[in-house]
Amino acid sequence: MEPVTLTTKRLLLRPFEPRDADAVHAACQDPDIRRWTPVPAPYERAHAEEFVGRVCPEEWRDDISYRFAVVTRDGGALVGSMALVQLARLRTEEHQAELGYWTAPEHRRRGYTGEAARAVVEWAFTALGVERLEWCAQVGNEGSRAVALAAGFRMEGIDRARIVHHGTRRDAWRGAILPSDLGLPSTTPYLPAPERPAVTDPA
Repeated sequence: MEPVTLTTKRLLLRPFEPRDADAVHAACQDPDIRRWTPVPAPYERAHAEEFVGRVCPEEWRDDISYRFAVVTRDGGALVGSMALVQLARLRTEEHQAELGYWTAPEHRRRGYTGEAARAVVEWAFTALGVERLEWCAQVGNEGSRAVALAAGFRMEGIDRARIVHHGTRRDAWRGAILPSDLGLPSTTPYLPAPERPAVTDPA
């Protein structure tokens, strides 16, 4: 797929470029990014150069993932990364993908990542035909969970041992958002499970 650019009120979501290497390298020194995301540790500048110069362009080209550099419109500062990943099911009858992101520490708690997430969610539904978009994060990653909730995801449960991080399997929160949650149509009809009647205590 050819990379695209999205805009919001405060942000520009564009493909990563070689000029982003310094900012990516600086952001990935953050202990929380290393704790919750699968970046190399220690994270060296060569890793950032490889990420922005080769990995991101190849993943767009080969439909592996669509990664956006999230930057401010008023100064071009790198806020973080926002990506559609797990695209193997995108072009099957499941029409499904997953949203992943990280935020540079100096740009947290400003609503930027939720704003970027909502833009990518809408793009996924309207331009790519996604019919179910998932989010997952290690149990305990409250920041990522807050962003997902702000973007409209509904929490669905805990997947045991879903994430392998630094050689250890970790439980993961899982959430999802459907086009219908935003008032958008889907090609495939959706038949929700019937609600179970409330159980009354015979005593």
